[in-house]
Amino acid sequence: MQRINFDEEIRLHNLWRRQFMNAFAAGSYADMPLSGHRSCMLSLALKKATGPCTQQPLFKLLAVEHDRFHALCNEILDLSENGMASEADRLLLELTDASHRLVGLLDEMRTCQRESKADAG
Repeated sequence: MQRINFDEEIRLHNLWRRQFMNAFAAGSYADMPLSGHRSCMLSLALKKATGPCTQQPLFKLLAVEHDRFHALCNEILDLSENGMASEADRLLLELTDASHRLVGLLDEMRTCQRESKADAG
């Protein structure tokens, strides 16, 4: 079974989000770790994952929400790089909501993975 370290995925996501919001609060788009999301390895881990949890609808929803989160990040990055900071700002609430949904799904998958490990052991 190819397992995902959901604790680490949640930690990395929250770290990135805090850095992003701190840079935003300071009004410094240039300092935002916007491009850091492009090196996210969760997509690869999701593709390689095996086991009973990967058959759950929740797993497929996690992949969809993860892609949606990154699409929003790309849109904010494109807007900010093209001098459209106010348009990028308008997407921040949507990004925050997507972030919370993503962490919630990661947490649910972590629980599924732990329960399936306990059932197998």
